[in-house]
Amino acid sequence: MNDIIINLLLAAIPTILAITLHEAAHGYAALALGDDTAKRAGRLSLNPLRHVDRTGTILLPGFLIIVQMLTVGRIVFLFGWAKPVPVNPWAFRNPRQGMALVAIAGPLMNFFLAWLAAVAFHGFFWVPDRYAEFTADLLQLFLLTNLALGLFNLIPIPPLDGGRIAVGFLPQALAMPLAKLERAGFAIVLLIVFLLPALLREFGINFDPVRDGLGRAIDIVGVWILWLAGYNV
Repeated sequence: MNDIIINLLLAAIPTILAITLHEAAHGYAALALGDDTAKRAGRLSLNPLRHVDRTGTILLPGFLIIVQMLTVGRIVFLFGWAKPVPVNPWAFRNPRQGMALVAIAGPLMNFFLAWLAAVAFHGFFWVPDRYAEFTADLLQLFLLTNLALGLFNLIPIPPLDGGRIAVGFLPQALAMPLAKLERAGFAIVLLIVFLLPALLREFGINFDPVRDGLGRAIDIVGVWILWLAGYNV
């Protein structure tokens, strides 16, 4: 029973903090650029409950946790999203570039949080022995969760942050067709990242370019984060 609780905490705490601060960063970036929509909606908050999406924050992660605990006995993968922070692009001097800057604030927050986790390892010797294993696992998962969330959101498909960044800085002739994918963006991401690789595996074909690329990117960016945190890597 204790192992189950520990696994749930190790999965939930990093994920909730990473998603909550990611969304809050969007709102604060929009406010800094002149849009107070998120502030008026009460979304400039570090309270996770303000950012809960019933499907993306509760149902889907809960389903993944239950399935993994029943099958492999531990949580090795989580996916979800928070309720998007409302932003009015017409409040910006340049709507396209303003939205791109708001979008990039989310991944930058996740990379900053990953760096904080790496820095926190320097003080690990102060942790009492009985809490050492849990603390080490928590910091490691917090670092990896933020790296994964930040990099995943940089995939250039709207409504992911990478798609909105691309729409903001590409020439208009390329940006407009990409922007039109916004409504179908999540369906496209789910198809490419989850459904298509799972279907191909049923036929013995190991083709998962997004997850493979994300894994390599986590390794590369992780080394940079550790170097910036003062480690000799």
